[in-house]
Amino acid sequence: MSGLGVALVALVAAAAVSTSIGTRAVPLSTVVDALLHFDPRDVDHLAVRELRLPRTALGIVAGAALGLAGAVMQGVTRNPLADPGILGVNAGAALFVVVGINVFGITAVSGYLWFGLVGAALAAFLVYAVSSLGRGGATPVKLALAGAAVSAALMSLTTAILLIDTDTFDQFRFWRVGSLSGRDGTVVVQALPFVAVGAALALVSGRMLNALALGEDTARSLGQNVGRGRALAALSVVLLCGAATAMCGPLAFIGLAVPHLARLITGPNYRWILPYSMVLAPCLLLAADVVGRVAIPPSELQVGLITPIIGAPVFILLVRARTMVEL
Repeated sequence: MSGLGVALVALVAAAAVSTSIGTRAVPLSTVVDALLHFDPRDVDHLAVRELRLPRTALGIVAGAALGLAGAVMQGVTRNPLADPGILGVNAGAALFVVVGINVFGITAVSGYLWFGLVGAALAAFLVYAVSSLGRGGATPVKLALAGAAVSAALMSLTTAILLIDTDTFDQFRFWRVGSLSGRDGTVVVQALPFVAVGAALALVSGRMLNALALGEDTARSLGQNVGRGRALAALSVVLLCGAATAMCGPLAFIGLAVPHLARLITGPNYRWILPYSMVLAPCLLLAADVVGRVAIPPSELQVGLITPIIGAPVFILLVRARTMVEL
């Protein structure tokens, strides 16, 4: 419990740094003043209220969603390399965002949210339906294979549309790189209900994931409905990863590396892995965003380019750690 408190303190510190550091440095005292005594004539106050706060809030919400989704997927599939994309969520969201741009002329990020969520849900449903065919239902191996096949097909369709229409490609590439910038508070408000429901479903699945880690037969003998548990877990991943991907674009390594870091701290108990993942993932995402802001001043590197640079070495160190806990 004390470790989770430390993680929460780290998240508060990351949020404070995110609101104060960037191409234009703003002292923390000014940040507090902007929150408590906002002056629309003050440039620093406007930067904090209109740019930094929405960006930080987006990082917290999206990071928490991706961390939880990754932990759930690794638990459900019993695959340490599983991430939210294994259900085709990223590929489905990307295809429907492209359709929204190409067919319906959507240009605002708030519009991408709804198309991304629908695409993520339909892709996950298709993966689950395909993997449920045959004996044994949706086993971890069949989920992974179906997810890979569906993702490849959806990405091919996305690429075909982008090659035909260069205007769509020009708009889509800014979403595809993954970013916290250029979004206002409206996007967070729209996505928050989906993330909240997905987080609730994920956090209550800890007991089922613990039982499932012992094997399906053992989980059933402990009274777990494995099929229903997997379906609810898949729904939570769709809501969490679909909302995060629609808001920010695909962000690599957050959902893959953070659950391993949480497992290294807590051990194999998913009742602790899930909340730790929910808190640690926003810390990593906000840290990556801050690095992107100051890496090449006065320009910025988008966070989608930074997370693999930071996440890959962290993940390699976790894999090599002697004390790493197995799934």
